[in-house]
Amino acid sequence: MVLSAIFILDSNGIVLMSRDYRGDVGKEQIEEFLPLLNQQEELGNSSPLLHHDKVSFAYVKHEGLYITSVMKNNANIALVFTFLYKFIQIATQYFNKLEEESIRDNFVILYELLDEIMDFGYPQTTDSKILQTYIFQESYKLKKAPTIPAVVTNVVSWRPEGIKYRRNELFIDVIESVNLSVNSSGAILRNEVSGCVKMKVHLSGMPQLRLGLSDKILLAINSSGQESATFEDVKFHQCVQLSRICDKNVYFIPPDGDFELMSYRMNTEIKPLILVRSKVVQASTSRIEYTVKVSAQFKASSTANNVEVTLPVCQDVDSPVFKATAGMASYVPEKAAVVWKIKYFPGGSENLLHVCFKLSTIRGEEKDDKKPIQVKFMIPYFTISGLQIKYMKVIEKSNYKALTWVRYTTQNGEYLVCLI
Repeated sequence: MVLSAIFILDSNGIVLMSRDYRGDVGKEQIEEFLPLLNQQEELGNSSPLLHHDKVSFAYVKHEGLYITSVMKNNANIALVFTFLYKFIQIATQYFNKLEEESIRDNFVILYELLDEIMDFGYPQTTDSKILQTYIFQESYKLKKAPTIPAVVTNVVSWRPEGIKYRRNELFIDVIESVNLSVNSSGAILRNEVSGCVKMKVHLSGMPQLRLGLSDKILLAINSSGQESATFEDVKFHQCVQLSRICDKNVYFIPPDGDFELMSYRMNTEIKPLILVRSKVVQASTSRIEYTVKVSAQFKASSTANNVEVTLPVCQDVDSPVFKATAGMASYVPEKAAVVWKIKYFPGGSENLLHVCFKLSTIRGEEKDDKKPIQVKFMIPYFTISGLQIKYMKVIEKSNYKALTWVRYTTQNGEYLVCLI
């Protein structure tokens, strides 16, 4: 990836600030950006990548600004956009909000950041925690540390030295989200599980951690055979020593505080954790009835908490009468929906909701534009994939003992079921 320059433009295409890294593009070329963008939008092209006269523009629109990179050579466009979004994230952490006013008030520190995070068109230090150790701001004035911290040039650039805690402990969260989409015929259109392992690290010194994961995911990482079909798109934080994963351990020196150790997706079809069946009957020209049945298709040893089923209904209804085997249901007119809340929903159980409405206008059996039923839930101490943390070992020269806390959670992602 090689960037020639970065420009930040306002909504009128006026350059608020820029940084030329390679000297092979001029400001006259960025003047072509907004007219070219308007031309493409008129043609119905909303691509974030534009080309003009052997120059490419990749841009991200943010808070009325165009964060634009200019390239003359071939570049890995995925990395370019990753860098642009990372720059926005860093600037937001510094100024709370990246907008025209904050740029005008803090242009000096922004220039310093642009110089530090990229060198001759190549990304360098993009860890905001490290940048904040030697570039910081007070009353719109930049203060720099007299020397660059060793962590910037150290192999372990994500963790500074000299960290001390009175109580050494770390927290691990294994979180899996279920994305499900079912059409009105009951056919499953989307059935996907995305997961991640998040950590909060409060450890002194420079600890080496060894994490033991269940074999299932390690086989997915290392094997090219059928065993790897369960997991897809496994990604690790930069601190992980990928060369050592093959011995069924994950070795890493963690950043301080919160970070995501890894993420993954499951492509294996599973039964819907909460199966939803619905029925709509217009009993007469002045009355309509809705029936929803939910079934917990997971082990009886687990319980879903705070289950919420949002059932869309017609706009012209009133006087609801509810009958539910569990939980509480209420009509929310501003959402044109019934919200059914079940605090505890044990695995293997079923619940039924019946709602009868009066129609405020007499009508025939015309069909409404039916929105899907939305389901929210959270199942603690449970993962669909079976991923488990077998052990965590902390190795540090002071030989202290650290407490490890592990929590498993399965929750809804985009969980949609169309009315039948």
